[in-house]
Amino acid sequence: MAIIVLAALVLLFSVSAGQKVITASAESSSTIKWAEFNVPLAAMQRALKLDIQTHATATPLHFVDALAFLATKYGGNWNRYRSADLDALLARLKNGETMQSITAGMKNYSYFDQVYAAVLGNAVGNYATGAGGNYTVQYGLKLFSPIAAGYGYGHYDDFGTSRSFGFSRRHLGNDLMGTVGTPICAVESGYVEELGWNKYGGWRIGIRSFDKKRYYYYAHLRQGHPYRTGLAVGEAVQAGEVIGYLGMTGYSAKEDVNGMNKPHLHFGMQLIFNDSQRESNNEIWIDVYNIVNFLAQNRSHVVKNGSDYDRATDFLDLRYLLYYE
Repeated sequence: MAIIVLAALVLLFSVSAGQKVITASAESSSTIKWAEFNVPLAAMQRALKLDIQTHATATPLHFVDALAFLATKYGGNWNRYRSADLDALLARLKNGETMQSITAGMKNYSYFDQVYAAVLGNAVGNYATGAGGNYTVQYGLKLFSPIAAGYGYGHYDDFGTSRSFGFSRRHLGNDLMGTVGTPICAVESGYVEELGWNKYGGWRIGIRSFDKKRYYYYAHLRQGHPYRTGLAVGEAVQAGEVIGYLGMTGYSAKEDVNGMNKPHLHFGMQLIFNDSQRESNNEIWIDVYNIVNFLAQNRSHVVKNGSDYDRATDFLDLRYLLYYE
């Protein structure tokens, strides 16, 4: 892989082979009113490995397409998952079939493909890393764990459990238990859509993906200094960039109150097929437990910088570069 300067990145990204580009607008799938994500960790890991291995070949097996194929084959029942089914799919592609021909007669493939593209459409592709103006273009997983490297945390699948503060409701995220001050990182490149106090989530950040299909919610951030200094609504952030710090704020109408019993990050993901779903009774939140486990393989290394932390190595995403053009 050649070392390149920043000025050439856009050209290199745009002509790189093997990356599936998700171009559908947020309005194109407005008929989808309900979705779930129950893909097991093993399936995501295997699909990622095959995507990376084949992306520069004549028969690439794209991450999202592979998972959507299996979901359709299993009728959504991922208890039937076998890694051999992915190997068989790749063999069919190598024998000259295409994903279009393979899935042509599969009922519900389009549905699963749209849902999984909404969840993971920007998970795999080209990016660049480096420092000092010199960058290396790479292909692979572009998403990061919300917890920085070197910091411990624990969690279990608590999606859907009951919550009672304010009113009775379901828990629409995954609580990652950790230590106050742990650096919290952006999972995906995007822009800050919400920032500030909420009596349920305390200090929280809402980041929208650049394709507008995902809204990431990070809540219960640290008392006193919840965010990276200078973070503002409308600002673009890179995947793996430090955005805030783990805490225990919330459950209070008064700002900057530690109303939680234990320090943790509430991390959630909302799918948005139509902007009318963004803040409504039709919101679609998915279980991110397996996604958090999947992203544990890609944790951002950080270094202290005064009262804040910065990532140790630059990460550049084409969509971030285009945001400011």
